[in-house]
Amino acid sequence: MTDAALDTDVLVVGAGPVGMTLALILAAAGRRTLLLDRRSRGAHRDDPRALALAHGARQLLTTLGAWNTDAGTPIHDIHVSQRGGFGRTLIAREEMAVAALGYVMRYRDLAAALDARLPADSLLDRAELAALRIDADAATATIRRDDAERTIRARLVVHAEGTPADGADVTLRDYRQHAVLAEVRPGAAHGHRAWERFTPDGPLALLPLGDDYSVVFTVPPEKADALMAMDDAAFLTALQAQFGPRVAFAATSPRARYPLALRLRRQLAAPREAWIGNAAQTLHPVSGQGFNLGLRDAWELAEVLLADPTGDPGDAVRLERYARGRRLDRGGGAAFTDGIVRAFSNDFPPLRIARGLGLLALDLCPPARRFVAGRMIWGARGW
Repeated sequence: MTDAALDTDVLVVGAGPVGMTLALILAAAGRRTLLLDRRSRGAHRDDPRALALAHGARQLLTTLGAWNTDAGTPIHDIHVSQRGGFGRTLIAREEMAVAALGYVMRYRDLAAALDARLPADSLLDRAELAALRIDADAATATIRRDDAERTIRARLVVHAEGTPADGADVTLRDYRQHAVLAEVRPGAAHGHRAWERFTPDGPLALLPLGDDYSVVFTVPPEKADALMAMDDAAFLTALQAQFGPRVAFAATSPRARYPLALRLRRQLAAPREAWIGNAAQTLHPVSGQGFNLGLRDAWELAEVLLADPTGDPGDAVRLERYARGRRLDRGGGAAFTDGIVRAFSNDFPPLRIARGLGLLALDLCPPARRFVAGRMIWGARGW
């Protein structure tokens, strides 16, 4: 097949921040890249979520010219503790010699910064992948848009949309928890401190966002029902009771909720296909690993594809190299978050004591603390 018979070199299905990041890296290197998205362009403007971006994610986005300095609130330190038990640790930026351990940014602000860098003709919106046929030298995608169908031929199709579907190739762990999300105004300035508070219901995170906190309130589904039904005053009372007296809460935004599960796709590559971001894995939000892991997927796939800028991006050898290179980071991220959730989301007294001893040891052992912080900032490369 000649290049003239192709519509694009790489078709990226999903124009969220991870998909856009990959497209921008490839396009900057001269690869013909087309993004496909079900939503209308700009639909991210209504997304209520906040994202915890590691320092390593800022480095990547800065190289793309897509870092929105005004929209990101830096995290200077992270206070980690457990409710109803002793032990705590404090991770500070000075110990890691970085300007911030991470940043908190609204999803819509990050998506807008990336979207602004995309050429107008690089995104096909309101379009859905209806079918995919894989041949030896190309993939043929059937695209449904406005009740009409067309085909797009590409050397490689990258899936960056949705979550791993149930099936034999997907590891699934249902945490039987929901995350209730809100933005809450504290009674005093937050001082750029983030809080991770472990409770028997699940972790409770406060992330500085502007003058407010972005709250991730993890509870069983039935308690999530109750929290969503409360008026603002009752919700703030429930939040205060769960978190404790160290931070006072004065006002709250409307709430949203999401069910939580670990979904890990075992195979990241197939003939002329690759998976990145949430299409490859979804993690529990504890410690803010999932989105940063997805960005590293995009970066490392781009590295592999651009090692030979004129070669076939769908070559099986290079796709296997990408999949093999992601094993440590993905496996470590999944084990790290899953282990924390399983160890801390209960009120079993011996475990509560063990957790307290662990937090105390982490506080007294700087190398161990730097190890954990490095994992949060750079993933497996921080090891």
